[in-house]
Order: sequence, then structure tokens, then C-alpha cells
Amino acid sequence: MKSLNEDIKQGQFKNIYLLYGEEDYLKKQYRDRLVKAMLPEGDTVNYAHYEGKGIPVGGIIDLAETMPFFAERRLIVIEDSGLFKSSAAEFADYIKNLPETTCFLFVENEIDKRNKLYKVVKDKGRVVEMARQDEKTLTIWLMGLIRKEGKQIRESTIRHILDRAGTDMKNLETEMEKLFTYTIDRDEITDEDVDAVCTAQIEGHIFEMVDAVAVGDKKKALDYYYDLLALKEPPMRILYMLTKQFRSLLVVQSLMRRGMAQKQVASEAGLHPFVAGKCMRQCRSFSQDQLKDILELGVELETDVKTGRMKDTTCVELFILSPQTGGQQRA
Repeated sequence: MKSLNEDIKQGQFKNIYLLYGEEDYLKKQYRDRLVKAMLPEGDTVNYAHYEGKGIPVGGIIDLAETMPFFAERRLIVIEDSGLFKSSAAEFADYIKNLPETTCFLFVENEIDKRNKLYKVVKDKGRVVEMARQDEKTLTIWLMGLIRKEGKQIRESTIRHILDRAGTDMKNLETEMEKLFTYTIDRDEITDEDVDAVCTAQIEGHIFEMVDAVAVGDKKKALDYYYDLLALKEPPMRILYMLTKQFRSLLVVQSLMRRGMAQKQVASEAGLHPFVAGKCMRQCRSFSQDQLKDILELGVELETDVKTGRMKDTTCVELFILSPQTGGQQRA
């Protein structure tokens, strides 16, 4: 993203940009910054926006060939088109000889680096991945928002926000706005403020439940379960999320045994780096055999509910209280 920031700062732009990745907040932020920097404010004549699959490629090419109207450039923004997952040969061939007065800005979630269009864009323009941010980066970002509001916060409270609200940047921005309003008459944001106004994500509760199970505090794990029921979360979804978490622990534990560090574990397991770090800590409390037994228990309980042998609310209680889910500290 450093090169992208330099382009915006200096006002010297490529003819083609591709922003892709899982962090939607960053993609939208940089999309808007690029549009604002590349076109005069209010210029709707030289701006076009297309979104979704099945966009009219032929019509877009015709538009790209049109000279901008009393402006330096014409900007065409294309989002979530799927063009970087399909052949898009016609578009790729056209992009090779794009007029200097036309700029394309692609914003995509998934891309295939073997794709012909991707290779052309990489060669002719700038490709920037907007990946999920790690704990350190999110902490620095949140601290910046907090200082901008003239407030103070402990680093441990920042971690509490991440634990409770998750790592999605758009959701975190919303939760911070709630905190700023709630503490409008105070300088410091505390753990109590976070508990009072931040919406707990189910993933956060699941982590807390597994933490409680890992240290043998099954009463606390049950309290978290009842909190989720009060929030109208279906018991079977809770069981699914619990078994999914234990499945992640088994995968992470196997990767750790191969000597992988947190960043490698996150990449291999398909987890957010912050989540991977928490999983690495949690899986040390369980043996590999325990984790396998826990997953088998989850399948058995799900079957019992589906066949009518057990109530859905009871199955999660049994999952938590079962001897199989008793964590053990490992060397």
C-alpha cells in the first residue's frame, strides 16, 4: 500500500489499478481516495461505475475509447466483476493498448493470478492486495482513531475490543464510534465501557467458551453459552461454531508441530493473524487425541439432535460438560 499512497500523494497515477483482498474496509477507503484524487470534485461526466458479474465489456471498451470531456482523464471503476476469475481474453487484449486518457480501477474480492487479465494489469498498472490486518496493525490504527478524538486507552483495553468486536475494520470503526459517544464526557476508554456498548460477536464468545473449557472452568463456559442464547443465537449454530473452533485448533496444532510461526500458521490455516495467535495459545491446552475426540463428540451430538433423540439446547450443555472437552496444560 506504500506505493499506492505515494501515487495519491504525488498525483502521478497509473492507467490501471487493481485492489483486491478480504479487507473490504481498506478496499473502499482506497477506492474513494483514488477517485477523489484522480477526478475533480463533482466530475460525473468523466466517471463511470460498474458492479457485479455480467458487466457489458463491449460497452465499457467503447466508453474507454471516448476522450474525456474537458478533463485530463476518464475514470472507469469496476467492482466485484469476477473478470479476474474468468478468461476475460477480450478485455485483457484491449487493456494492453489502453488510451493514455483512460484509467481503470478494479476492486475485487478474489483473483486468480494465472488469469490473463491479472497478468496484463500487473504488467501495465499497479496491483495492491488489501489483506486482513494483524493485531499490531489493528492496534496502531485504533490508537490513531482514539488519539484523534483526544482520548486515552490502555493497550489491554484495545485487545479487549478486538476480542469482543472481532477484527473486521468496518465493524471496529462502528464500535469505536459507539465508544466515543458513550465516553463523550470522559478522556479515558475502559474495559467497562467496552463491555457496556460494544456488540459481542459470536466468534468472541466462542473463543471465551473454549478458553474457559481449556482451564477447566465449565461453569464459566456455560455462562457464555447462556449469554448467546439470550442473544437469540440458535443452539445448533453455537455447536457448529464450537466444533469449527476445535477443528481450527487441531489444524493449528499440526502446523505448530511442523515448526511454523504465527504468520505461516495464519496463511496455511486460512485464519486472521490475530485469530491464529489465539488459536496457537488455546491448542496448547489440548492433546491431539483430545481434539479428535471433541470433534467426534460434536458429530455425535449433532446426529442426536437431528434424529430427535436430544433437544438442541441440551446438546451444547453436554458438549461443554463432557469429559472429552476437559482441557489439559501441556509442556
